Amino acid sequence: MASEEQISAIKGAKVLMVGAGGIGCELLKTLALSGFQDIHIIDMDTIEVSNLNRQFLFRQSHVGQSKAKVARDAVLRFRPNISITPYHANVKESRFNVDFYKEFDVVLNGLDNLDARRHVNRLCLAADVPLVESGTTGFLGQVTVHLKGKTECYECQAKPAPKTYPVCTITSTPSKFVHCIVWAKDLLFAKLFGDKNLENDLNVRSSDATNLSEHSEDVFECRKGEDIEQYGRRIYDHVFGHNIEVALSNEETWKNRNKPWPIYSKDVFPDKLTKENGKTEKGSTTEDVSAMASLGLKNPQDVWSLAENSRVFYESLRLFFSKRQKEIGNLTFDKDDQLAVEFVTAAANIRASSFGIPLHSLFEAKGIAGNIVHAVATTNAIIAGLIVIEAIKVLKKDSNNYRMTYCLEHPSKKLLLMPVEPYEPNKSCYVCSETPLSLEVNTHHSKLRDFVEKIVKAKLGMNFPVIMSGASIIYEVGEDLEEDMVAIYAANLEKALSELPSPVISGTVLTVEDLQQEFSCLINIKHREEFDEEKEPDGMLLSGRVEAPVDKNSNKPIGNGESTSSALSTEEIQEGERDVEIQETSESAENVTGKKRKLSEVSKGSIPDHSGLPDESSRNQNQLEKLDVDDEDDELIISNDWESLTKKKRL
Repeated sequence: MASEEQISAIKGAKVLMVGAGGIGCELLKTLALSGFQDIHIIDMDTIEVSNLNRQFLFRQSHVGQSKAKVARDAVLRFRPNISITPYHANVKESRFNVDFYKEFDVVLNGLDNLDARRHVNRLCLAADVPLVESGTTGFLGQVTVHLKGKTECYECQAKPAPKTYPVCTITSTPSKFVHCIVWAKDLLFAKLFGDKNLENDLNVRSSDATNLSEHSEDVFECRKGEDIEQYGRRIYDHVFGHNIEVALSNEETWKNRNKPWPIYSKDVFPDKLTKENGKTEKGSTTEDVSAMASLGLKNPQDVWSLAENSRVFYESLRLFFSKRQKEIGNLTFDKDDQLAVEFVTAAANIRASSFGIPLHSLFEAKGIAGNIVHAVATTNAIIAGLIVIEAIKVLKKDSNNYRMTYCLEHPSKKLLLMPVEPYEPNKSCYVCSETPLSLEVNTHHSKLRDFVEKIVKAKLGMNFPVIMSGASIIYEVGEDLEEDMVAIYAANLEKALSELPSPVISGTVLTVEDLQQEFSCLINIKHREEFDEEKEPDGMLLSGRVEAPVDKNSNKPIGNGESTSSALSTEEIQEGERDVEIQETSESAENVTGKKRKLSEVSKGSIPDHSGLPDESSRNQNQLEKLDVDDEDDELIISNDWESLTKKKRL
């Protein structure tokens, strides 16, 4: 039975939920059934068919509607006497500022991306409001508690960065199917359907003078009088034939590699594509904006042949130009856009055929292109329950019993739920401890735009940055700026750092702040002449952030990806939940066996022991034992003595 103190804390609490997806639906239900009376929800998404298998508050009739609003209505049907306020909006909107966050007793995150998580973390720090973070990936998940000045913040430990691939590998020497997907999605799709001014490496020019006239112009521009079939064949021949021929001309590249083979439309297409597809060239009556539907391909888990991929490539291109002409020029790849997924799958498979890489089904290709790890409804429910448990502790100010809890796929010491004590704030954290950062950059070549896009926005997660060199503002974003200032800052973006009105050179200290987040940091600039294009593609190197360590006794990092600060599982847990979107990571996540200090170690001076497992004396205390994935006797232990399971031994 809940105590009077607990009941009072729950009923009097004003709670902010961010995210109404898989975790969010479970969380809202659990909050309502636990007695919470005043709940606010922010979510910018609308309901999609793919959500229905696990986001149980939604039905087929709700597709296209606001997640936050439908979730509210669904819960009020069985808890009509509570207050639920939905916001169908982006959590980064200016109205959700520090003053807004100060209205709440606790913030509960059920987000699916790193950028939004960082934003909420900073606003909670600025408002001094407790944050309970969460994330799931398949059977894995975690819940972490963050209180300003008492525990580490969400950004105290570095999160794995998205995996990037060298441009030369993507454009010239792919060896994995993911390389073909990146090429099809980020280069070909973007060139055909995105910004027409986009520059990329697809416009390969022939060195043969006889081909100069044919390949001297932008081959991706539709020529006057050219119909869609002629255009489709020409694009096909250029990217899968001509570009491969050009690549083969560099014999040095293929000395130790298998040579690709050029593929031309005449080798795989019939003489008349429209006849083969059962359509007339004009006036098709099909209402299916899907190449698969047009071609009668029904199973997305089938692996198409080269000929089938070629037909899907042409048909999806035709449908874009005939059915979605108005969107061309502004499209970006979306994993929920069926036609886009079909085009990318077909293009990637044709390229894979050329380079001798195994082909993949549309289902597999969509997972790679959309960075999807499929969510498990049961895991979401477990994580939602753990969030509420920690929220109640926070409301009761029961800091001695706060736990960061990890849901493991394979039991360790017969535990599927592994709770550990929170860690103290990291003194090297540039967010909550205001530790200066360092940036190595070629100040003569790199423009201010590069610094803003690659560092301030991408690395530091600022949305409305103000950049100052001493007392001079060199860049600012804001709705209330005068037109002349907007023009000045726009001009500054195109200048090299050393050519700015207040030159940024080696030794300059920049102050970068985001007024909406009420967050600022210092960056020490160090000039560097050259960078390795493959290892340092940004041409800049940011340091001073805490890097996530790797377990030296293992061949792979132990971590949980982007969704928390530390880890227990020997498998990587990636951040996210909404059909969980992840990206391959190049950094490891924090190992729980590392050298951070728990709060109790700081206050009581006990000997560090971070394993958090019972019976540590039976093995090495600095390393988690390898999980036995074949153990048929694995079971969940429910214990009344969590004290002995979750606290370290003391002398």
